[in-house]
Amino acid sequence: MRRFSYALFLITGLFILFLSAGPVLASHGGKSASQAVAIEGGDTINISGIISDNHGEPVNEARVLISINGKEIDEQHTAHSGKYVSTFMMEKDQVQTARIHIEGRKASFKTQVLEFTGSDLAQKGDHYYMQENMTLQRTLGPAFWISTLVFVIAYALISFELLHRTIAAMLGAALMLAISYTIGTLNPEYRIFSFESAISSIDMNVVFLLMGMMIIVGILKNTGVFQWCAYISYKLAKGKVFVLSVILMIFTAVTSAFLDNVTTMLLLTGVAIEICISLSINPLYLLIPLVLASNIGGTATLIGDPPNIMIGSYVGLTFMDFVVALVWVCIVSMIALFLTTKVVWGKDYAAAKVDNVTEYVKVLKEKYKITDPTLLTYGMVVLGFVVMLFLSHGYWHMEVSIAALLGASVFFTIALVTEKVELLELIEKDIEWPTLMFFIFLFIIVGAVESTGLLALIADWILNLSGGNFYIAMALILWVSAIMSAFVDNIPFTATMLPIVAFLSAEIPGSENTLWWALALGACFGGNGTMIGASANVVTMGIAESKGYKISFIGFMKTAFPYMIISVAIAHVWLVIVRPA
Repeated sequence: MRRFSYALFLITGLFILFLSAGPVLASHGGKSASQAVAIEGGDTINISGIISDNHGEPVNEARVLISINGKEIDEQHTAHSGKYVSTFMMEKDQVQTARIHIEGRKASFKTQVLEFTGSDLAQKGDHYYMQENMTLQRTLGPAFWISTLVFVIAYALISFELLHRTIAAMLGAALMLAISYTIGTLNPEYRIFSFESAISSIDMNVVFLLMGMMIIVGILKNTGVFQWCAYISYKLAKGKVFVLSVILMIFTAVTSAFLDNVTTMLLLTGVAIEICISLSINPLYLLIPLVLASNIGGTATLIGDPPNIMIGSYVGLTFMDFVVALVWVCIVSMIALFLTTKVVWGKDYAAAKVDNVTEYVKVLKEKYKITDPTLLTYGMVVLGFVVMLFLSHGYWHMEVSIAALLGASVFFTIALVTEKVELLELIEKDIEWPTLMFFIFLFIIVGAVESTGLLALIADWILNLSGGNFYIAMALILWVSAIMSAFVDNIPFTATMLPIVAFLSAEIPGSENTLWWALALGACFGGNGTMIGASANVVTMGIAESKGYKISFIGFMKTAFPYMIISVAIAHVWLVIVRPA
């Protein structure tokens, strides 16, 4: 049965990722321009433009209807860039007096109509040209309310564990698509988004990064390195479990600043579980502080967390800009995490203390050894190469997932050739297919509410409520980003906020880059609020669950959400006092 479940997830994933590749590519090009009808001695007309929303973002899959003298002659759909192109022909000398009507429409947007005459077109010989851009205003139509309702229901199912999170996310994504292609076909106002848009909303960089690192970690487990790390960590802590947790949290935060925090947790989760098993304490008591530390540490640098990568690319901020502006507030937040950990789990740590530390260290040294130094050597070389590509991926203009997949494929090949691992066992047990599928369906759900305007509505609210005041704008950006990122994936939310923050930074005197730091701190720190707030949270808790250590959504939130509030409050005070440029 277990073998069948993994196979089902694998088949479903491959079906979504590869079978739909053709439609995705086609959607990026939009509907092909209509072929000009051959009219003897006629004039050719070319009308093109870009349709965008009130944020200046392109609107894809919008219908563009073109009529001449009251007769519809062409229909186009905008490409991913929002562009449309229409080419047709008219009778000679009929263009100048023609009445041209362009209509742009899409669900969750108000229909926009442009009217002009043929005399407004530019002419070159028997060719006429015009570029007409449109701005569609969002409206709260049926598609908006349906997608929002499905979104809330899906998150409720996940939050209260009425369904497994993967099944709940799958149900939400499938329901939105089904409504779009049934009711939405009968009435376009109910069309939430297309299958092509759903697939394009999946961040495959995240999915492939996770898959690659799962493979690398799965092979490394066969070397005994994680058990050896457990022994070294305990030896350094000298039997004091709280000190041990602090050491691991510092290591996790520093590593997450230079590696993706998901990668860091993939590497360290196995270590933490081994340590806790040896001490007879619940691994969740150590895993939760570690995953919180990974999100804090990832905030400190450009490459530590996806929102930072997006912000740095949009604004042109460098690696050192992030370090100078954010490293100290991250250090203060880490100190707060140490204190929180002591308060919440201090008694459990004290109960796990081993009296005869020296003897126990000897036992661990004998028990936890490197079992395959040759495979470990190969793994360290491959992992070092992958880390080097992570650190320099900006120079190569390469997604981090490419580095992870390259390292995974090379390491996998070495392990198979040397007969160190079994193919089916690694695929079934070490690649967390339910976790990967959860991410895929979650991206689709968030893409749906982004398409219908829920995230844009929140962004507009911030813009209007701030009224041009720096401190109000900074507080709204920080806290709304934090609360939203706790429940919604911070990648699409950050993407929606980029033009809003850019506008506020330009309009509010003296704000410089401070509003960008508010967005970075809110999006990254906010990910600590819930179990689904950050990729690292989902991956870590997924691995723990596969090992038999499950925590509920509310159980995680009881500890993590209060600390998230504390860390965001620290960030707020920091931004007000320091106002880093």
